Amino acid sequence: MSNHNFEREVTEARYLGLKIKEGDVLEILVSAFDENAVRPFNLSSINSTNIPDSNSAIKPSQYTVSTGGYINFPVLGKVFCKGMTKQQLNEDLQERLKPFLTDPMIDIRLVNLNISVLGEVRSPGVKTAATERINLFQAIALAGDMTDAGDRTRVKLLRYSDETKKDSVITLDFSESSIVNSPYYYLQQNDILYVEPDTNKQIAANSTNPNKALFWQLMTVAISATALLIRFTR
Repeated sequence: MSNHNFEREVTEARYLGLKIKEGDVLEILVSAFDENAVRPFNLSSINSTNIPDSNSAIKPSQYTVSTGGYINFPVLGKVFCKGMTKQQLNEDLQERLKPFLTDPMIDIRLVNLNISVLGEVRSPGVKTAATERINLFQAIALAGDMTDAGDRTRVKLLRYSDETKKDSVITLDFSESSIVNSPYYYLQQNDILYVEPDTNKQIAANSTNPNKALFWQLMTVAISATALLIRFTR
């Protein structure tokens, strides 16, 4: 496939935004022209017994999405947000706050965007993304790229669904340029990527040092178990 076609496909990849899930930690800042009026709507301010001076900045507050999909918002009470994008939650909170504030502005950030990258990568483990728009290649880059023994044609993506309460496993081929059009091209919070070893390369390596292959198999199992434990104890 020509470079021209590859570039065209990249531009067609669409980012639809992350959907808020149970256990997500959201950092939310409410602001308006009247700083005193917005203080009751920011957790970082409501515990203060004295009203800070007008020059003090209001810090964002953090909310953990409950098992039922709610955050407990000051004054407003329980606000359902599971399945919403940040933009949808932003619009919902603005409407709820309009009776109390003039032109309220909401800033929302997902704090705990963690991706696990395991298997044949140079630095396996749980990675925290600096941006919410992270794709497959960026996730692999966070893990230092695949090793020479990695099979780029059989990378497993493990994704948990809040709706079905089950994990789904998708096999991805990183050698195909069409991967940029995959619905799984952009990752979600708590996704797990597992790079399988290339069987042919593994056989060649084992013939020279069989103990080395056993060591790396045990290490992969241990790292995978750690990542799953982190997920299910959240």
